[in-house]
Amino acid sequence: MHGKIALEEHFAIPETIMDSAGFLADVSWTELRARLLDIQERRIREMDETGIEMTILSLNAPAVQAIPDPAKALEIARIANDYLGEQVAKSPTRFRAFAALPLQDPDAAARELTRCVKDMGFLGGLVNGFSQVGDGKKAIYYDLPQFRPFWATVEDLDVPFYLHPRNPLPQDSAIYEGHGWLMGPTWAFGQETAVHALRLMGSGLFDVHPKLQIILGHMGEGLPYSMWRIDNRNGWVKAPPNYPAKKPIADYFHANFHLTTSGNFRTQTLIDAMLEIGADRILFSADWPFENMDHAATWFDAASISEADRLKIGRTNAQKLFKLA
Repeated sequence: MHGKIALEEHFAIPETIMDSAGFLADVSWTELRARLLDIQERRIREMDETGIEMTILSLNAPAVQAIPDPAKALEIARIANDYLGEQVAKSPTRFRAFAALPLQDPDAAARELTRCVKDMGFLGGLVNGFSQVGDGKKAIYYDLPQFRPFWATVEDLDVPFYLHPRNPLPQDSAIYEGHGWLMGPTWAFGQETAVHALRLMGSGLFDVHPKLQIILGHMGEGLPYSMWRIDNRNGWVKAPPNYPAKKPIADYFHANFHLTTSGNFRTQTLIDAMLEIGADRILFSADWPFENMDHAATWFDAASISEADRLKIGRTNAQKLFKLA
């Protein structure tokens, strides 16, 4: 399929490049580093080879979210966003942008998102999971009350928010002790992000801000396959749910979330996600440079789904969500 739009595609700046070291074997670092720092050359060439017309670029992880000093986090976010704006301006038909946001300071994050959207034409924000503040020893999640004004800004701007993974902090990782292979995209990324998304749903956030649209990668971080059980466990017990939200969790998942295919190139998984959330809320992505564009595109172009759904997932859902048409 030609004309695909991909939206979980990453880059790095010198100040954040080393945040991506260690996710792959050392022998792969030279290649990964080159992929992250390139935007205009190899990236466009591989897009052309795989039928990807446009990618929405975002900063690598955890980057800004792992900087406990709010002022420094804002500084790095602005450096990254200004650089990304310059790169998009060089190839505006091939690239668009997600803003990096310093959610250590929700008010500063709201101002930075507003600047990026209104002044530079960014399409929304992508945040790498929880933020660290102060001594950096505690994970701060965005269902907390201090983030409500930030979410109001996101809703007012009418742009999506991409909740991207990061690993749990070392002090929160006891379950992985001795099993480091489970960290990162193998398992810990998905578990961490799924719990964060459930916190948002259960907090009542979407009752207050019903127009918010959240994007999850990797075919939903496992949530589509757990949604029934989340709402229906112990069905014989008639007690109301023990969370502030007014509706079943699945209602928010269906109304306020979108999923991408990033880094999860399996047709059975795609079909299960389609059955849960619908083809209108799934979007193509590769997760470059951590995954290959050709692996994503070759799988997606041949996946056993209807051509109508392939067009939606590959292109028109993104056009609608980001108002690209």
